[in-house]
Formats: sequence, structure tokens, C-alpha cells
Amino acid sequence: MKLTHLQLLLCIFVFITGWQSAAHADTPSKNVRNDQINKPNIIYIMADDLGYGDIGSYGQQKIKTPNLDKLALDGMRFTQHYAGSTVCGPSRASLLTGLHSGHSPIRGNPRWTNSGKPVDLSHQDNTLAKMLKKQGYSTAAIGKWGLSEAAENDHQSMPLAQGFDYFFGVKTHSEAHHYYWHRLFENNQAYLLKQNDYLTNTGIYTHDLFTDKAIDFVNRQKTEQPFFLYLAYTIPHLALTVPEDSKKPYQSLGWPKRAMKTNGHYKNDLEGNTTYAGMVSRMDKDIGKLLNVLKQKGIDENTLVIFTSDNGHEYDNNFFNSNGPLRGKKRDLYEGGIRVPMIAKWPKVIKDNSESAHLSAFWDMMPTFCQISGSINCPKTDGISLLPTLAGKPHQQEKHSYLYWEFNEKQGPIQALRHKQWKLVKFKDKPAELYNLTTDIAESNNVAKQEPKILTAMLAMLSESRSEHPEFTLQKLNPYKKKASKNSNK
Repeated sequence: MKLTHLQLLLCIFVFITGWQSAAHADTPSKNVRNDQINKPNIIYIMADDLGYGDIGSYGQQKIKTPNLDKLALDGMRFTQHYAGSTVCGPSRASLLTGLHSGHSPIRGNPRWTNSGKPVDLSHQDNTLAKMLKKQGYSTAAIGKWGLSEAAENDHQSMPLAQGFDYFFGVKTHSEAHHYYWHRLFENNQAYLLKQNDYLTNTGIYTHDLFTDKAIDFVNRQKTEQPFFLYLAYTIPHLALTVPEDSKKPYQSLGWPKRAMKTNGHYKNDLEGNTTYAGMVSRMDKDIGKLLNVLKQKGIDENTLVIFTSDNGHEYDNNFFNSNGPLRGKKRDLYEGGIRVPMIAKWPKVIKDNSESAHLSAFWDMMPTFCQISGSINCPKTDGISLLPTLAGKPHQQEKHSYLYWEFNEKQGPIQALRHKQWKLVKFKDKPAELYNLTTDIAESNNVAKQEPKILTAMLAMLSESRSEHPEFTLQKLNPYKKKASKNSNK
């Protein structure tokens, strides 16, 4: 049989790296039997714009996060876990649908589309909540939603139409930028906070309400029915603001002050560093409250708790070392934009104080939760179940052939591919960059010229890693220009 030039290159790459062929969707692992595990409750906690190095168990030295550090001591810390994207919307869509950003229905934040109009979830999309609800779970989404932007009164993309029995939180991205916003939603009804004024950061701190509602949801659950709680905090996303009691522990440490803008879109507090630290510590304290409720109810041992962040940090200017050793931050496809902390605790299943370097991503949650729930008809996704790793059987863990991302804002379009130790970053109309993350975690040494065969094969893989979408094509976007043109016609 005569091989084509591309086939020959791929064969060479298999020989060099032991690469196994990639499928559009990986199947859940069948090595751990579903009937060996009782259906656990699942609590998935997501911070917003928290960096890889922003909590103590990932190297943070200045911000105190005792409850998350204890969670890591009681569970497993993942060191090579990746978000769905480098910004909020597509990252959350990837989590909920189990699809990476080359296949997801939402691949960018609201205005970053070909038409300039937002794309939301539809009734046709499979979600974690729909899948778990079929398995008998009670389901709730609390906090930031951000996947229902297109129409004010269109409920098909709201949580209740996406498999959640209960929703409390912020509907859109822009509303989530303000911690004293006056309108939240409870289910599909507006929940008004008339005393709140986001212009002056006064009233009820909405983050506190998310914690209260999460605890209330857990307390209302019956022991005979498992539950799934998706708790999507808005901390520490801009605007930077937090009640004074959370800043106080940091105000006498002699830290340099960072003046913040207070009159733009984000209504920040005057000083940034103590505010940022206070926000992260407040979230940590509230996670501790929620974990204590699990113990009080006697359901701690049958609850899987996962903590992560939706993408890399945005605030830090190297004072907190929010990146850890990584390059880049939010809106980059370098490691600092997409590699995120993930801690998983599940007593009697996950070994205490354990660590995993398994390559994993948001789109793995769908097959993982599907297998944990006992389903035998899991949706087709881009993910692989992490249950073998969680259960301490890494030798049984199936591995990804690759992980893929695409992103298209000001610097875009950008694509990235991770395979084993290799990381490819491709800006449109620019030479591709190749990094060996085993020896160069900071992505400081581009080895594209030194490894031409690997580069060529990974570029070929890149071209096959996405499906077409009319709103998310790999062309330059300028939503600001579209907006100005629209206004000029009025």
C-alpha cells in the first residue's frame, strides 16, 4: 500500500512519541466497575479567574487558603489539569457539554462571534445536569451562569432548561462583573436586591448569597437521593471589591499598594492587593462552611467535592505569583491561561494527600460523572473518565491522545494542542510554536526548528481537531468595529 506524504509523517510521529490515534470522542473507562461504587453526591466548585498559583497547596505564599489546603490534604491534587478555555463562557460550556472548544456549541465570550451576537446553549445540547438528572440526581446551579446572553425572556438556555432543578445566581457575564448588582435570578424569576448599588459597592455582597443558597440546597436534600451542586463563584474576577472584614488580615503586612481604577466598567475598591487577597480568602472561608455542613449532615464520606478555576488569572502583576511557574494568564493559550488547579476529595475512594500528573481537562467531567452515577449510556464527548485515577488505579487510566483549544479575541485566532510532553501554540499567519513542557514548563524555549517532524505531525493533527461552526471560524474578529458600525446606522 502506498502511503501519502501526510500518512508517512504521522507514522514517523507515532514511532517517535508512541502516539496513539485520536478519536473525535473518547469513551469512558470500563476498568472500574460502576457497581463497585455507590452513587455519591457531587459538588463542583469553580472559582472565576483564579490563577494556578493562587492557593497555598499550589505554592501561594501570601494569600491564606486553609480550607482549600485542607481539601488537598484530604484528597488529590491534580498538577496537569486544564480549563475548557482561557475565558469564562467557552470554559463553562466545555465543562457542561463535555466538548472541547473545537467541538463545543460555545467557543467564545458573547460578542466574539462572526455576527457579533452571542451564542447560547440550546435545548439540543447535552449537559452534565441533564445526564445526572436521568440518573436520579437532584441538581442545582448556583452563582455565575453566563450561558444565556442572547434574549432577556428566552429561557431555553437558562439552567432549568439545561437539566438543573434549581438555579440561583447571575444570568449574564456583565452582570457578574459587579458584586453589588441589584438583579439576580432564582430559577427563571428575577431576584431583586433593591438596596444594592454597584456604582458605590454598597448593599449585599452577592458572593455571600451564593454560599447561603448552596448551604440551603444541601440542607434540603434527602439522604435517599444523590445530588449534584454546581457552585460557580464569581470570586476573584474583576471588579475587585470585598467587605472590609476580609481585607483586615492583610492590611498591616506592609504590602505595596496598588491603586485601582474606580470609575470604569469595573467598580474596584481603591487598593488592589489587599482586596484580591481578601476575596480569595473569603471564598476559602465559605468553602469551609460548606464542607462543614457535609460533615454535620453525615454525608461527607459519600460526597465527591471538586474545586477548580475557569481559566487563568487576570489581576496579578507578579506580586502574588498567581501563575506559579507558568507563562501567560487569562486570554492566553500558554499554560498560565488554561492550566488550572483542581482538587478532588472523596473519602474512602481518593487517597489522602495524593497527587496526579494525569493530563485532564474540563471535558473529562461528563464521562467521569456519568460513570460515577452508574449510567451505561453516557453521551458522546471529547472526554475520558477520571474514575480510575480518582480511585487510585492510574495503571487502568485511559489517556488522551491530545487536548485541544481555540480562542479568538484581540490576539486571535489562536489554537493550541497538548500531546504528552509537547505543547503546540499557533497564531494565525505566524510560525507555530512548539514547547517541551517536561523540560520547559515556562514555555520559554520554542523548539519548532529543532523538532520539525513533531511540529509537522502536530500541525496536521491541529487541522483535524475541530468542526466547523458558522459563528466561530478561524478568522480575525473585531466586535468593537461592528458595534460602532451598528450605532452609526441609528
